Amino acid sequence: MIHSYKRQILATLAATAVLASCVTKKYQQPVVNTDKLYRDTTISDTTSMASMPVSRLFSDTVLVNLIQEGLRENLDLKTAVQRINEAQATFNQSKAAYLPSLEGSGTVTRAKTSAASLNFPPEFANSFNLKTTTYQAALSTSWEADIWGKLSSSKRAALASLLQSDAAKRAVQTQLIADIANAYYNLLALDEQLAITQQTLTIRVKDVETVKALKEGAVVNGAAVVQSEANRYAAEVTIPDLKQSIREAENALSILLARAPGTIKRTTLSEQKPVADLKTGIPSQLLKNRPDVQEAEFAFRSAFENTNLARTYFYPQLTITGQAGLSTLQLKNFLIIPYFTTLLAALPSPFLTKVKTGRV
Repeated sequence: MIHSYKRQILATLAATAVLASCVTKKYQQPVVNTDKLYRDTTISDTTSMASMPVSRLFSDTVLVNLIQEGLRENLDLKTAVQRINEAQATFNQSKAAYLPSLEGSGTVTRAKTSAASLNFPPEFANSFNLKTTTYQAALSTSWEADIWGKLSSSKRAALASLLQSDAAKRAVQTQLIADIANAYYNLLALDEQLAITQQTLTIRVKDVETVKALKEGAVVNGAAVVQSEANRYAAEVTIPDLKQSIREAENALSILLARAPGTIKRTTLSEQKPVADLKTGIPSQLLKNRPDVQEAEFAFRSAFENTNLARTYFYPQLTITGQAGLSTLQLKNFLIIPYFTTLLAALPSPFLTKVKTGRV
């Protein structure tokens, strides 16, 4: 008899394991074809600029300091970090779902029974205490067995969301570094353009003086003087526009650094020393390093696990609940009155849910 029960239990467990493996599916990373992604070029060198630190990629120490300040203070990046913390909390919550829940309660109930409802003779109605006070304290616990992979799918979905938020943060960080560098070099280019324009204006002022002297010597006519003055004014009117563009570029860079609008400390364009040899690496390596690609893949994985989670709701769930506590009519006897206990194993079936969704 005992061996028969054991065989039945083992057969039930084996059948449950087989069914559970059919309910949820295992995630497989999508296969990506990385052949011939570089047009008319074949590269086998795995050295890539993606692994270079910022201090090596940019030789300007002022720019490097600005990038470090942006990584510390940028508001978009701080928001991305908070999203990581939010996803981390959700992931911790999904892991805690494997543990049983524990709740405590304490109640005091005051009740009065109607004498008429007891159907006693009038002469006996006042012989009984119709008011009662009940004191009760209880602890209840509940645990759900992860038969169909519901809890594990929820945990994997939360982990994918956490990794997605981390990839999103790195995407924001990468874009921030690129935006700061572009704004900085744009500012240097405007400075250089302003300096060249001012030099041009100085030359054209002297040119006007020279042409006027030639006119007095009857070497040129008045049209040449007008032309030289027009050239001078053409250079002169661009200077205020360039200065305004420089102010706007400084303000844009200040926003990236989470600063109030103001002057940006910088070097000159002639002091820049670009990196001579930048290697792109192989195509698959670039795809693997891109945080936006990683973010998209983790979003796909989260959706995949959420699909597994949705499938488990069409199957019964095994939940074991228990309750224990103390109850008495007199508070002084609270700790010496026998306690009460309850143990329940529930296997609710989502039949009505299937009817509503049309999947009976």
